[in-house]
Parts: sequence; structure tokens; C-alpha cells
Amino acid sequence: MALYPYTLQPVPLELTEAEFRQAQFELFSQSSQTFGLSSLKTKEWVVLAIITASAIAGLVFVTGYSTILFWIMLIGVIVYLLIRTLGFKWYVKKEFEKQVAEQEMPDEMRDLKLGVQKHGLIMAMPAPNAGVQPKAVRGMQMRAGTTQQAVIPWNAVKSWDETDDYIFMLFEMKGQQGSQIIPKRLANSKFPIDSVRNHLQEVVPIRGLRPETLAKS
Repeated sequence: MALYPYTLQPVPLELTEAEFRQAQFELFSQSSQTFGLSSLKTKEWVVLAIITASAIAGLVFVTGYSTILFWIMLIGVIVYLLIRTLGFKWYVKKEFEKQVAEQEMPDEMRDLKLGVQKHGLIMAMPAPNAGVQPKAVRGMQMRAGTTQQAVIPWNAVKSWDETDDYIFMLFEMKGQQGSQIIPKRLANSKFPIDSVRNHLQEVVPIRGLRPETLAKS
């Protein structure tokens, strides 16, 4: 395995509510690009091409009131394309905004610290009560002590993605599922973003969050 820079100590995440929402909107904006014409399947293009060709042929060879049918066919193709692309994108965005508005950032993420090691992503945060069994943090069981700490092995990552400002990952281990947002601004605190990306590419070469890769509860 290649040698990458790692952290000596976990770096404070300091994720804010604004960043939490921005991260989700960036991820949505990136995925919404697939709602364009390129998202149409081959069968759809074939059907639309046949209808369009028939309509144009009808307008060329037919005269009189009969051409109304062919104009309707052409307009139908345009309306379908608008609904299939812009209309679908608008609907998904509205539903996404509704879900984001109802979702709150987990409290534990405010004090969370992240580290990067060869064996995995380190998650650490202050223990609220010494000697008391700590709660799970986003799918991970933390070890008790002055500082709660857990490790997400790289091979536990099922899928990941990134935008201009964030890296996202879904992981699963010992029957527990979780997710993590990593702001790229942490690079200013000497957090090795490139090391995270390199390890993620080693275990999951193809980017893209795929919740279906997680085991069903």
C-alpha cells in the first residue's frame, strides 16, 4: 500500500448547521446534473425519434387540417422532454429541500474530531461522563474514557462521493451503519484530505453514494 500523510492527533471537525445544509445541497446539485438529456434511456430516444420523424414527414407530405395531428405530435415530444428533465429536476429539488428543512445536524458532530491513519478514519470526541457507556456516534460505538474514540476501517466504507467542498462516505461494520461528512477546509488544519481520497479510491474505485450497498436492517 502506498505511503500517505497521516494525522498525529485528531483535528476538530467544527461542522456548523450552515455547512451541514450546504454539504447536502452541494451533493444534490452535483447529482441533479444527471436529470438532463443524458439521463434519457436509449428506448426513450428511439421512440421520440420515431414520433418526431413521423411528425415532420406528415407536415411535409400532408396538407390541410390533418397537419394539426402532426403539430400535436411535435409539441408532445417537446413537452415530454421538458417534463422529463426540468420538471423532474424541479420536483426532486422541492422534495429534497423539504427533507433538509426537517433534518437537524446530530449534536455529536459539533465536538467531533477526525484523524487519518493507515488502518482507517479516526473519530474522537470528549466523553460526557467518565465510566458511563458512551452512545453510538453515527453508526459507531465509541470507546469509553476521557475521550471517546472509534475507528472506521477503510474497508468498511461501502460508497463515497465528493463535491468541491466536501467528501461524503457511507460505512458499515459489525452490523452498524453510519455516514460522515468531511469538509475539505480541514486541509487548512493539516488534515490530509488527499490521504482520505486515496484510501477511499483503493476500497471503492467508483465514486457515488449508494445507500443500497448497506445491508438492510
